[in-house]
Amino acid sequence: MLIGELSRRTGVSARLLRYYEAQGLLEAERGPNGYRAYDEDAVATVRKVRALLAGGLSTEVIRVVLPCTGEDGTAFDWCADIRDLMHRELAATDARIDDLRRRRTTLAGYLEGS
Repeated sequence: MLIGELSRRTGVSARLLRYYEAQGLLEAERGPNGYRAYDEDAVATVRKVRALLAGGLSTEVIRVVLPCTGEDGTAFDWCADIRDLMHRELAATDARIDDLRRRRTTLAGYLEGS
């Protein structure tokens, strides 16, 4: 299928699909005319990428964990250090949440003093 059809079937813009390809998350064959051609598995791959992005993972991390994802991108075949990577990502997310809570407390304090 061409990029326009993949875009329609997944709801993801062609521009973003090209970005996923550049990041190594999606593969396309090139026809003699230079057009990208995707196989049927590309639809599932894009859905997995979207699910993993919604979980807060970066495209760099997704590139590592994508081969270990199940059908919908929410279950994992815990291959090759993926569990450790996911623990690190969770710890980083917790640290960002703690930082945001501190910032919120500071901002709320400013407002209470005005």
